Parts: sequence; structure tokens; C-alpha cells
Amino acid sequence: MEKHEQRSRKKKSLGVSGLALVGGGIMAAALIAAFAYIQVGRSYQKVFFPKTVINGMDVSKKSVMEVKKMIALTIDDYKLTLQERGGTTEEIKGMDIGLEAVFDGKLESLLGEQKPLSWAKHLRKPQSFEIGTMIQYDQNKFDTVVNGLSCLKIDEEDKAQNASISDYVSGQGYQIKPAKDGKELNPEKLKSEISNAVMDLKPELNLDEVGAYISPKVPTNDPGLVSKVQTMNKYVNTTITYNFGDEKKVLSGDTISKWVKTDDSGQVYLDSKSVSDYVKELASTYDTAYKAKNFTTSTGQNVKITGGSYGFKINQSAEADELAELIRTGNSQVREPVYKQRGASRGAKDYGNTYVEINLTAQHIYYYKDGKLIVESDFVSGNESKGWSTPAGAYALTYKERNATLKGENYRTPVDYWMPFNGNIGLHDAKWRSTFGGSIYKTSGSHGCINLPPAVAKTIFENIGAGIPVLCYHLPGTESLTTSNGTGKKEETKGAQQPTTQAGTQAATQPATQPTTAAPTTAAPTTAAPTTAPAATTPTTVSAHPSFDQEAGPGASKSTGKNKSGPGM
Repeated sequence: MEKHEQRSRKKKSLGVSGLALVGGGIMAAALIAAFAYIQVGRSYQKVFFPKTVINGMDVSKKSVMEVKKMIALTIDDYKLTLQERGGTTEEIKGMDIGLEAVFDGKLESLLGEQKPLSWAKHLRKPQSFEIGTMIQYDQNKFDTVVNGLSCLKIDEEDKAQNASISDYVSGQGYQIKPAKDGKELNPEKLKSEISNAVMDLKPELNLDEVGAYISPKVPTNDPGLVSKVQTMNKYVNTTITYNFGDEKKVLSGDTISKWVKTDDSGQVYLDSKSVSDYVKELASTYDTAYKAKNFTTSTGQNVKITGGSYGFKINQSAEADELAELIRTGNSQVREPVYKQRGASRGAKDYGNTYVEINLTAQHIYYYKDGKLIVESDFVSGNESKGWSTPAGAYALTYKERNATLKGENYRTPVDYWMPFNGNIGLHDAKWRSTFGGSIYKTSGSHGCINLPPAVAKTIFENIGAGIPVLCYHLPGTESLTTSNGTGKKEETKGAQQPTTQAGTQAATQPATQPTTAAPTTAAPTTAAPTTAPAATTPTTVSAHPSFDQEAGPGASKSTGKNKSGPGM
């Protein structure tokens, strides 16, 4: 059998020549690869790297010339759409504003700054550039086109409106009228934003988003405006209810709103003149001082008493100040006004039911306290022949005093009971007289005071106080032709006829009431002197009617001494 020679599995060595051949192949491949990489890199000496964006355009592997053509083409067809309020739009075309490309070497510079051999890393890493000098427009053409935009031509009502304060609404007050956005554009802002959009070759521009519209200067939530409305509402929501007895006067926002003003700086204030005028109107309506009073006399006859100052009188200055402060602080309340002086009661009879009634014609006096007749008597009033007639009118007792001395130019007369009510005219005892009433006053009267029998003066003094009304009047037809001695005894005047009036009859038949034991009245009005005076141990001197000797008294003529038609006639 033929034996085959067994083959060896051991690899044969390539030898030196084999190794050289393999190594040469790898090196050749590397060289080829390097050459190819370099060749690709060289191509990026003329074109931009991959993933390169310039001004939003993909210029990958584009040459400078190609980029310029892209830009030029884009500019030729460029138009900008303006998105305006209200959904309207307008277009600005590049050709209309002279838009053109400007190549100043920046593209070339960007390309020259590339490192060609680093092209491989840009396959994964993008790069972006913004060049602002590649395009330009004609400024004159641009201004003409922008100025001619329809959005710049608006009506007055399309302008932005500031938030404002509404008119006063009764029961509601004031409210803020919201600010309103308009369609008025800021021309300079509009041009600036359009220019930026054109230079960036943006296709659209929302004018609202870039803030090109003029906003209201005063927004709805403006702190100053909110504060102003709050102040105004505080004023008009104030209600002041005045009490005038059974009658009420309500001051509400309907009136106060007319007093609310705003000064040049926008500050809210309350017009003081309006407040004063309102208080003046209150005084004109509700003051009773210095106004005629309809009075039912003790004889049942009605008389109108004019003259004198008795009654309610508002202190207008003080009340205006207090009212203004109440409104400013929003302090609603029910109140009486500040008075300079007060009457006894509100209503037709402001003198109440405690008063002195003096019938100057009948020369008869009555004193009522709480509606009850305390005393009545004849008296002697001012000397008519000398012009010293006691004036009619409604007055308030000023004060009362014991043991005073009445002093004039030619006399000094001590009295036990002194009760002035009209300046230096007052009620007092007249111990020196033995008769009262009738027509004594016409030729033998006083210097103007009411001379009373001592017992009557004492009774009145003990039951009266400061502020009590003293009502003096004339009542034709009630003349008395009889006199009395103050104790109830009547004496008929010579040649006298029978009394023709109820007053005369009463005076002739009814003696003066004896003093009561009631305690003296001490109540006093606001402006009156104290209602009682301490009993004086030393007589006081009172200057009574010091001018009567020089000039005629009230109600009489200086030239003739004859009686005029005085107050209450």
C-alpha cells in the first residue's frame, strides 16, 4: 500500500517581502483616506460648512455667490404683512421701499474664517450667524410707504380712552369707567418695528405684540383714580338728617354730589361755598329770629308781632364747618344745627308756653308759665310824648338781678327786681308809682322800661329765668281808660268812658295775682346770661337808657315827639 506524506498544518511565514506588502496596503488606504478628507476639506474653502445658517437661511455647502443669489432672490419677492387690531392686515413690499442687497464682504469673511480641515465636526454641530448689513432700503421711500398706511388714519373714537369716573348716579354713587384700548399707533414705534422686521426679512409683524399701539395713560386700576372714586363715594354716601321739631330736612348724595369738585392737580375736594350756601338756605327756611310771629293774645285776638330777635338762629359759620367735616369723614347722622340762639320750641309757636305777654296798647301784662297764668297786671311803659315809647317785638329775657340801680343822665333809681329783655329796656318794680295802666304812659311814662307794681315784679322775678320770651305788641281797640294801684283797685280816669275791650274789662275787674311760692325758673337758652342772679347785698348800678335824654326813643319822631307806627302795629 502506498503511503501518503502527511501535510503539516503549520502556517507558513510570509517572510519579509509579505509583511512589506501588507503594510504597504494599509498605508496606502490611510493615505487615500487622508487625501480624500483633505480634498473634501479643500472644498469648504469655497462653500460653507454643513448645517450653517445665516440670517435664517440654510447656506450649507453654498458658495458666497450662491448665498448672494439666495438673498437677492428673497429680497426681490419680499413682502411684510402687518397684523393689526381688529383683524385687518396691510402689506409692505420690498420693491416699494427700495429694498436691495448690500454685500460688504461679511459673507466672504465668514467663509474665510472657516477651518476646512475641521469640516467633519460640523456634520453634527450646526452653526448660525446673523448679519445685519446684507440688505438696505431707501429711507425716503420707506417713510412714504409707512406714513401712507391705513392703520395710521383713524377716527377720534378709535383712539385709546383713559379710565375715568362716571357721572353720579342716585343711590349708587360714582364708578370707574374702564380704560379702552384704541387703534391709534405710535408712529415712531411703528417705523422702528417695521424697519427691524424688514432688515430681518420677517414675513409678518404683529403690531399688538410689539407694543406699537398707544396705551391709555390712565388704566382701569390706576391707584390715584381708585382713591379718588373712594373719596367721592365717601362724600356722597353721607346722609345728614336735620331735625327741626316735627319737620326733618335730609341732605343726601343727590345734593352733596353737586358740591364735589376736582382741582387742577386732580385732587377731590368739597366746595366750601356750596356747603355755606346750603346752611344759609337752612337758616332762611328754619330760623325764626327776627321774623314776624303770629300770636293769639290773652283776649283771644290775633296779632302779628314784628321786631325783636327772639327765636331760633343758626350759627351759619359754625354749622357749615361741622357739616363739611361730617361729609369729609363720611359720618352720617341725625342732628340739630349749631345755633347762635334758640327758641323755646319748634313749630308756629317758637316761644312755647312760658312767656311774658305785654299789650302796650292796653298797658296790661300777663306772665304764663307752662301754659298757666301766673300773674297779670297793669303797667306803665315808655313816655310816648318824649319819644321814649317801649318798642314792640319778641325778645328773650337777658338776665334777672336783685337790687339794681337804674342810671340815666339825669337820674339814679334803685329797684328791687331788674329783668332786662331789650338792651337796657326791662321789667322792674316801680315803688314810686301809685297807679298803673290807662294812658299814663302817654305823658308820664318811663324811659322805656315796663314799670310794674312791686308785688307783680316780685312774682315774675321769682318765676322767670334768662331766655324766657317777652312778647310786646300793639293791639288797637284794646285801649284802657282806667288805672289800678297794683293791688287790684281800679280808678277811673277823668272823663273816661267805659272800657271797650275785653282787656280793659279784665284790667278793671281782676286784681293782680299775688306772688306764688313756685321756685324761680332757672332754665336759659344757649346764648343767654345765667337765669338767676345771686341776691345782691349791695345795690348794683345799671345804666338804663343813657341816651334817651339826647334823642327820641324807638317808635317816636325826633322832630315832633309824636308816636309813629312802630313794630307790631
